Amino acid sequence: MAEHEHGSMDTTEQEKTFAGFLRASAWVAGVSIGILLFLALANS
Repeated sequence: MAEHEHGSMDTTEQEKTFAGFLRASAWVAGVSIGILLFLALANS
C-alpha cells in the first residue's frame, strides 16, 4: 500500500461541485424568499 501524502490529492472537481451547490442553494433561497414575499403581499 502506498504511503499517503497529506495535501497531494487533486480537489478541483470537488471545488467545482461545491461551488455549484452554493450557487444552487443561493437560487433556491432567493426564489423561496420571493415566493414568501408574494404570498405576504397577496394576503394568502
